[in-house]
Parts: sequence; structure tokens; C-alpha cells
Amino acid sequence: MIKIESKNVNLFYGDFQALKDVTMAVEENTVAALIGPSGCGKSTYLRLFNRMNDLINNIKIEGEVLVDGQDIYNKGINVDELRIKVGMVFQKPNPFPKSIYENVAYGLRVNGVNDKSFIEEKVITSLKHAALWKEVKDKLHKSAFELSGGQQQRLCIARALAISPSVVLMDEPASALDPISTAKIEELIHELKKEYTIVIVTHNMQQAARVSDYTAFFYLGELIEYGKTANIFTNPTNIHTQNYVTGRFG
Repeated sequence: MIKIESKNVNLFYGDFQALKDVTMAVEENTVAALIGPSGCGKSTYLRLFNRMNDLINNIKIEGEVLVDGQDIYNKGINVDELRIKVGMVFQKPNPFPKSIYENVAYGLRVNGVNDKSFIEEKVITSLKHAALWKEVKDKLHKSAFELSGGQQQRLCIARALAISPSVVLMDEPASALDPISTAKIEELIHELKKEYTIVIVTHNMQQAARVSDYTAFFYLGELIEYGKTANIFTNPTNIHTQNYVTGRFG
């Protein structure tokens, strides 16, 4: 079943066209990786799905962007509700200046949840889903800033999961991390796709090959090729894709 998709999407920052007629669909409970050189439109495309681009001035979007078959740019859409359904993890870990527990509980509290036992259950479950519970269970009320970079990123993933999204967007979630922490994030992505649909932007070709079911290659704002990851890396149909994945440019 298709979880999220774009149909003939064009996006302009003022006079600059950042995305050109992008049509792409991501199936439920799969991982889709977006690859391509810097400035090719990957992160702009990712941010379509939780309307993060709305925060940028002088932006124009044409086409359809669908989550569960609903166009999320229709006038009646509640953006706060959309962002509960579509979680986001950023490039650099960005924990709040609060305790580990309150970082995970934050989204629930902001959305009006006051039931202490429910919040506690959600915090524990989310930390377990983010493969962090065993490392922090005895220091939940200590500052999130005491955690290592890799732990902080997994905490941010737990925070995103706590509000029960069905889609998780990840914008280069391991680019600021060491190899061991990166491996943990990759293992986590494999586990999470059992319950979530994941779209990840990555500059790391090996990472895309390891974690994703499908890969999309973007170049100069265009979706050049999209298909099963194994095919994109071993038998691409487009010469630009072939040159990029073999390291000839980019």
C-alpha cells in the first residue's frame, strides 16, 4: 500500500526552481533513501511531507503531495495534526535543555496529554523503540546534554516516536556521528520499518545501500531514477545514476 507520494511536484524559492515535476511513491513499512549531490533537492523534497518548507518565505508549490491518499496542501489541513503523523529527525542531534524523560514526554504534553501513567508508558516504549532504554533507564531525570552525540540522536528519534507517527523523515541522521553510533542508527532503522514508513536523506552511498528498500536519485531538482535499491546500485537504467553511484561525479 502506498503511504506517501508526490505527483508532478514543482517547488520554487522565488524565481529558483528547486524541484522539477517530481512524481514518486513510497510504500508502507519500507525505507526509501534519497541520494544525490549537495543542492540537488533531496532535503527540500523530504520537507514537503511535513510542510517544513512552509517556514520559508516566498515559496511556491505546484502539484500534489499525499499522505494516506490525502493532499496535505489542501486548505483544510491541520498542519499540527500532520506533524504528529509525520515525524522528523534532523541532521544534528537537537535535544531540548530538559531531562531525558522530559525530552521524550514533550510532544505528548504539548498535544494536551496529562495522564502521568500514559506518558510514562509512552516514554519507556519510545526509548525502547529507539534502542536507548538500557543505556538511560537509571538516569531519566538527568540532562539530555549528558548523553553522547549518538545517544542524543537516538533520543531525538525516541522523541519523534512518542507522538505515534506513521511516517518518520530523517535528514542525514548519522552524518554528525561516529561509525559505531552510525551502525546503531542503521540497525534501528531496520527495526523501525516494521512499524513505520521511513524516508531518509543520506550522502553516504553505502548507508543508502545498507538501510533502504528503495532509492531515489535526485540531480538538479529532478528525480532521475527511483527503484529497488539493489537495482539502483547494481543495474541503474540512467547514465547519470550510474556515474553517481560509481563515484564518477558528485
